[in-house]
Amino acid sequence: MNGQVEPSCLWSRDLAVALLAAFFALLIPAAAVAQAARVTPSGLPVPRYVTLKFGSVNARAGPGDDYRALWVYQVRGLPVQVIAESSEWRRICDPDRGVAWVHMRTTDGRRNVMRAATPALPVKAAPRDDSRTIALLQPRALAALQRCEAAWCRIKADGVTGWVPAAAVWGADDRPQCVPPPAR
Repeated sequence: MNGQVEPSCLWSRDLAVALLAAFFALLIPAAAVAQAARVTPSGLPVPRYVTLKFGSVNARAGPGDDYRALWVYQVRGLPVQVIAESSEWRRICDPDRGVAWVHMRTTDGRRNVMRAATPALPVKAAPRDDSRTIALLQPRALAALQRCEAAWCRIKADGVTGWVPAAAVWGADDRPQCVPPPAR
């Protein structure tokens, strides 16, 4: 063959390129439709994490002051996951898997995490299991989330900055954490 490509190979290659181009051309509109379907009143993604801004936040059965109060959150900085929203209200999931509506003015975009399980969690100097332990994050303790890399998150609490496994704290997993009960 003297290093030359046979005509039938060229035709096959051109057909493959054309099919790939058509496939990607179909994907672009589908991605735009999927993105448009996720538009929220705030323009922010759902689910997402926020924190409670005040030490007393009413949790309601629906998106409005006329819905009955379910309970009162009494932890400023509690990480909650927004799972739905209206123009002024956010449906949230809390670390105990409670689902309720809170007014948007009671939330803050800063990210915190919480050690929801026992025992205390070692905070490491580096994102490795064999790294030196520099502190312990006690059960139900809150920490500011700085960033996550792979399976580790960098946190700050009480002036100590270190690393914890992402799976060991509530507020780091971006997947939906609660299945809301059906509407009545």
